[in-house]
Amino acid sequence: MTDNSIGTAEQLRDPDYTPPLSRAIPLGIQHVLAMFVSNVTPAIIVAGAAGFGFGSNSPDFPELLYLIQMSMLFAGVATLLQTITLGPVGAGLPIVQGTSFAFLPIMIPLVAGKGVDGLAALFGGVIIGGVFHALLGTVIGKIRFALPPLVTGLVVTMIGLALVKVGIQYAAGGVPAIGTPEYGSLLNWSAALVVIVVTLGLKFFTRGMLSISAVLIGLIVGYIYALAVGMLSFEAIATSWERSAAFALPQPFKYGFEFSIAAVIGFCLMAFISAIETVGDVSGICKGGANREARDTEIAGATYADGLGTAIAGIFGGFPNTSFSQNVGLIAMTGVMSRHVVTCGAIFLIICGLIPKVGGIIRTVPIEVLGGGVIVMFGMVVAAGISMLSDVTWNRRNMVIFAISLSIGLGLQLEPNALQHMGQTARILLTSGLLPAAAIAIVLNLILPEELAEEATEEVSGGHAGQGKGSLK
Repeated sequence: MTDNSIGTAEQLRDPDYTPPLSRAIPLGIQHVLAMFVSNVTPAIIVAGAAGFGFGSNSPDFPELLYLIQMSMLFAGVATLLQTITLGPVGAGLPIVQGTSFAFLPIMIPLVAGKGVDGLAALFGGVIIGGVFHALLGTVIGKIRFALPPLVTGLVVTMIGLALVKVGIQYAAGGVPAIGTPEYGSLLNWSAALVVIVVTLGLKFFTRGMLSISAVLIGLIVGYIYALAVGMLSFEAIATSWERSAAFALPQPFKYGFEFSIAAVIGFCLMAFISAIETVGDVSGICKGGANREARDTEIAGATYADGLGTAIAGIFGGFPNTSFSQNVGLIAMTGVMSRHVVTCGAIFLIICGLIPKVGGIIRTVPIEVLGGGVIVMFGMVVAAGISMLSDVTWNRRNMVIFAISLSIGLGLQLEPNALQHMGQTARILLTSGLLPAAAIAIVLNLILPEELAEEATEEVSGGHAGQGKGSLK
């Protein structure tokens, strides 16, 4: 709901309008709270896949603190590029940047079981992929035709499907606990369920910021529950707080730089998907906040900022950044289009990223509690993909494209040993499931004729010809 006390209706639709700081700062922090959990979660998941995350006895576990710190810091830096702009870089719109879930299916196999040593190749891919992503800003308008809702919806669905296993593992006790009596215990699941129940309750029975920050509040309640039942102690919190510095600057190339073909190809291919997502967010912000279409310069500038923000983050140990879609809805709800409001939120993120004690507290969240939030978040990614697919006309041609892409992509993800005789690069790229599904969908969408004869698909449909929207004719 628009708050007219902040400014006139015309001012609220103006990205260059600056509300009073007493209102701009809380509104900016509100934007940060809406994306805070999603922003730091990829760092936690990558560290867990590498073997030095929650529940591990790795001596490198403290490195997780640095990765969390960089996630906050460079989400803020990338957001500033979007709001303040740097020449042609940035849209000059209230776009909130954050660490992207989309790249997780690529990052996880790159670092799996390699510890900190696996990060050099990963961040090499982030830097090169970020530069490539920025270059897409020059041609983004010309490649949109290759990524219709059939392709983008499939890709987003595959991202969620690739990650839902992580949520279940976390809720049960984390990968290090697999094979122990504690894994999947009622106590572990109770903590995750508390988070899920509170999140759903807030999402469906409240409005405004309570609803938008449902996952964050659910995690806070789950954290308190973990303290109450003895899963977490005040001593552990105090120790983590004391061992975390009050201030620390990022270190360039802290984990080194390694050129990996698999990482470069993976990050560059995912840049296409991320760029199209940003186009959608820019269009949504302009439509919902200013009731107009996005300009070509805004779309190009947003893509430049996506890529440059990602490349800079990679230098210092941050992960790929992209625009956060949940903030599009927040702008539509508040009716405040001011980019300077989001600038306040970006500064808040940067301050948090320079204070490791913030990450020190995040690091004490029990993995079971985080699992409850992750189950909701990744489930929502799947749901978002399905929502995008609802815009597809489900004729026989599109069903064949979707069927082949999903079957091969999800199949390779579920049975990675099917590619055991291939080289390491091919295995990393193909077993993500995401890249083969996207590549097949894009190619088939470009080369298949617009219509397939009924007899061309009836034999393989098993009687499920489809009777929904866009019936198969």
